[in-house]
Amino acid sequence: MFWRMVRGAFFRQKGKMFMIAFTIALGASLATAMLNVMLDVGDKVNQELKTYGANINVVPKEASLLDDLYGVEKDSGVSDQYLKEAELGNIKTIFWAFNIVDFTPYFDTKVKLISGDSEVKLVGTWFNHHLELPTGESLDTGMKNMKNWWEVSGDWLTDQDENSAMVGSLVSGRNNIKAGDVITIEFQGKTKELTVKGIFNAGSDEDEAIYVPLQVAQKLAEHEGLVSSVEVSALTTPDNELSRRAAQNPDGLSIKEWETWYCTAYVSSISYQIQEVITDSVAKPIRQVAESEGAILEKTQLLMLLITILSLVGSALGISNLVTASVMERSREFGLLKAIGAHNSPVSWLVLTEILVTAVVGGTAGYFAGLGFAQIIGQSVFGSAIDIKPMVIPLVAVLVFLVTLAGSIPSIRLLLSLRPAEVLHGR
Repeated sequence: MFWRMVRGAFFRQKGKMFMIAFTIALGASLATAMLNVMLDVGDKVNQELKTYGANINVVPKEASLLDDLYGVEKDSGVSDQYLKEAELGNIKTIFWAFNIVDFTPYFDTKVKLISGDSEVKLVGTWFNHHLELPTGESLDTGMKNMKNWWEVSGDWLTDQDENSAMVGSLVSGRNNIKAGDVITIEFQGKTKELTVKGIFNAGSDEDEAIYVPLQVAQKLAEHEGLVSSVEVSALTTPDNELSRRAAQNPDGLSIKEWETWYCTAYVSSISYQIQEVITDSVAKPIRQVAESEGAILEKTQLLMLLITILSLVGSALGISNLVTASVMERSREFGLLKAIGAHNSPVSWLVLTEILVTAVVGGTAGYFAGLGFAQIIGQSVFGSAIDIKPMVIPLVAVLVFLVTLAGSIPSIRLLLSLRPAEVLHGR
């Protein structure tokens, strides 16, 4: 009898039940889309931010110490301490090797620009370098990937352009240098002519330098096989209290904390692992970049969470209005049930069962629609698919149940307040 009454209610109020299912489906679809995107957005946002530069800087240990104590490196712009170029491939052998997106070395020195009779910074680097790794794999990396936001007038260099250079916009402006010009640089009595292949605008102090292939700067300074620093772009997890404590003193962690920190892609743990594979090096997180990544990620996730909550609140209000209207229309039916002996509990369970069955149908349809919305968001915002997270299924199920229950409370209270005599007399 109970299920016959439930089935009869669906047939008699098809329109209202459809609207309730549709309201639940809307809330469930938005919740599904937002939760899947929110759980996958970390890697997507990090990947997007990696196109804007490095978040780890690797320098020689002695140069780092002098910089921390006296600011020597910062003041001069050039260090006399170096790392071994042959060890750079080791960066891709650390525990978080797959989180290393790009890296590129720099060799800095000061040269005299003959045409302008002024001293400028000469930077040797990789532009698009093919590297054979110790693991047997290969990697293509360099400045063209790391600094792809640079505004370049002319062309990028290649690692084979040993007689060419890229000149920063400030250097070119002060010395009236244009793409295609030939400039002469001097270092300790040795001169070299370079054809300006491109003028770049980086919007930073990089605009005050001349960039050449790494081997050109090394040969000029007679420091083959050495580099001044390495910039690393890595996918990282936002910092928390553990990572901040570890960054100050990893040895102060307990064994369990150390294992958790080491096996999580914090910028501090990746930096620590890089130091382990590069001799006499210090890997420093570029805090401004790393903290910005964490802040952007947290705000993005918070925004999605708020959208999810607001959509579910809206669904609950819609369900409340629709179910209350349905109870009012069927007040005589419920009054008659009470008049012939039905208690409040069975009548309430009847209404709740009808709503929950509708919620299952609407929630299921909303979940699959939400998967589609998640892929649309992924393709339009990040240009890639969103990974479907199985844990979203129970989350959405619980949320749909709670929202449906919350939306049903006003109608159940109305149902409990119905008096059979008044209802049956049309009052």
